[in-house]
Amino acid sequence: MKEEETNNTLEEELKTPDVEEATEESSAPKDSPVSEDTEELTIEELLEQSRREKEDLYEKVLRAAADFENFRKRTIREKDELRKFALSGLIEDLLPAMDNLELGLVSAENHPEAKAISEGFRMVAQQLVTILQSNGLECVDPEGEVFDPNFHESVAVQPSDDVEDHKIIQVVRKGYSLNGRILRAANVIVSSGSAKEEDGES
Repeated sequence: MKEEETNNTLEEELKTPDVEEATEESSAPKDSPVSEDTEELTIEELLEQSRREKEDLYEKVLRAAADFENFRKRTIREKDELRKFALSGLIEDLLPAMDNLELGLVSAENHPEAKAISEGFRMVAQQLVTILQSNGLECVDPEGEVFDPNFHESVAVQPSDDVEDHKIIQVVRKGYSLNGRILRAANVIVSSGSAKEEDGES
């Protein structure tokens, strides 16, 4: 019995390498022939992919150039805005002083003895106005004009036989604009039309 088992074991060991060799042979990669049509199609696909990548890259370059141009224009515009309105805060603080100076000069007209002094202050006031005007400041003095809420602030409405309805009768306080932007609206009295017309309507 032992001899038979030994013989069987030897036979199995002898058979095993043959199976492994067969397995190795079957698992070994076989060269698969590639047809010429497949190679041509692959080249065409690569060329198409390259073309698409080139178009995508070109579009990205165009977008980047457009973004840079917009950034450049925006920077120039912002710098120009900053230059125009950099002094707006200072000028707004000066406006009440200018009002008081103008009121003082008007009051000085009633005192002939102070004429020489008032003329000196008038020259200084004009010089100050000239400097501010050179920096873009403009006076808004709309007496007789049609009332515009974008530039004028109504402090009173009253009838007038001489001034048409919705027109400005009197400027209580002048307004000012800086490079087209309103710094302070003009305080005005607006006409409501003829008093006779109002009486007739009532």
